[in-house]
Amino acid sequence: MGMFDFLSDAGKKLFHHGDHAEAIKKEIEDSFTELPVVGLVVAVDDDTVTLAGVANDTATREKAILIAGNVEGVAHVNADELVSPEIIASANMRDLPEPVFYTIAKGDTLWGISSDFYKDGAKYPMIVEANLEVIKDADKIYPGQAIRIPTLA
Repeated sequence: MGMFDFLSDAGKKLFHHGDHAEAIKKEIEDSFTELPVVGLVVAVDDDTVTLAGVANDTATREKAILIAGNVEGVAHVNADELVSPEIIASANMRDLPEPVFYTIAKGDTLWGISSDFYKDGAKYPMIVEANLEVIKDADKIYPGQAIRIPTLA
């Protein structure tokens, strides 16, 4: 439940000179209006990012994973130590639904993705709303970008 794979040759270019872990931590913290993860710890080892801390909720946990995974050079995000109140309250992590992530392919549109997952293209704003930290403009998505597909209520 804690290791997620991403396309390492796609994503935001954060790795220049300096501390890669600090750059990802800053990207996660700056993507939210309030502190998303208490005690956020980020470690980078080659193409794997490890996240630890307590996220405000499951959706915030998933968004932090996506932000870290949507960085060029990152192929894996280990979130075993990134928990949320729902995970802490659950006696068995397997009882929680696995998040649904989708990697955008060339030619994809949010309408088409919504049609595939929800059988209704008009529900694409739900996808945008669930991914505000990685989709800054609904008209600008790119191949290789990973997004979260929220479950319907």
